[in-house]
Amino acid sequence: MSLDRSQQLELYSRMLRIRRFEEAIVAHYPVGHLSIGQEGAIVGACMALRDDDYVTGTHRSHGHPIGKGAAINPLMAEIFGKRTGICKGLGGSMHLTDTSLGLICESAIVGGGFPLATGAGLSIQVRKSDQVSLCFFGDGAANQGTFGESINMAAIWKLPVIYFCENNGYAVTTSVAASHGQPDIARRADGYGIPGVIVDGQDADAVYEVTQAAVDRARAGEGPTLIEAKTYRFDEHSNRLAIPIRYRSDEEIAFHRNERDPITLYRARLVAGGLAAEVEAIEAEVTCIMADAVQFAKDSPEPELSDLTDNMFSNPINFPVTREGIFGDA
Repeated sequence: MSLDRSQQLELYSRMLRIRRFEEAIVAHYPVGHLSIGQEGAIVGACMALRDDDYVTGTHRSHGHPIGKGAAINPLMAEIFGKRTGICKGLGGSMHLTDTSLGLICESAIVGGGFPLATGAGLSIQVRKSDQVSLCFFGDGAANQGTFGESINMAAIWKLPVIYFCENNGYAVTTSVAASHGQPDIARRADGYGIPGVIVDGQDADAVYEVTQAAVDRARAGEGPTLIEAKTYRFDEHSNRLAIPIRYRSDEEIAFHRNERDPITLYRARLVAGGLAAEVEAIEAEVTCIMADAVQFAKDSPEPELSDLTDNMFSNPINFPVTREGIFGDA
């Protein structure tokens, strides 16, 4: 199944929103692990999902809620640590979520999304709904124990889960070739008796098609699929992380930026298909959306001290919290 023209334009808009969102972060409030270069894999996968399908993300978290269609203003305010943020300014860059769109969580723990996505899949099966659960993870997380434990359970019980690897080639500075006995992560699916699919993560349409096939399979009760999208991060592991060693060449980075940018490639495809005017309108719209989001975040209030213990299972503080400290004037 291929995307129609309106869906392709929405896909381009979401990819561009991720890119411009993260460029705004770098310009105004530099923090976090950027998805620049990986937009095609993220949005291509999310376009195969419904709003009520579940998603778990990673510490590289800005792209997933935007890819799922989340509103930009609350996300930007969250990055700025403001009360109007999607998590009231208390979650920050690595813990974005939007339960209204099925985004269960973004986890700063490498491999932390596997059990959560698998549990969501079990919930779907028990409730007999036709939802699916998609787990984004990076190549480094594939070596965590939660990877095998979760996929094995999903395979045995035929849970409706798609395990989606954004293989950007590096876990911080360690290459896949230096850390994986089998560099094609999708081939690990053979050990669990489930399909394993490799796709070009810079080709958003190709990502959509393989993800849609996995989603259809999961909805039909046929169990999980492991997808590996070969992608690339253009920037460092974190945009505030000073790397003291040279672990990839300037030529490698330039090749991916100049020849393998998923947004540039998709834009060219749309323009060649006669959609130049629509593409330019989207670009102007996204520019306005980001400017508004930054201003919204700047104008939003800071969290209150009383917000500190919100959403805790038990409030451990049984006395007033004041700006002089938790003990007041004592």
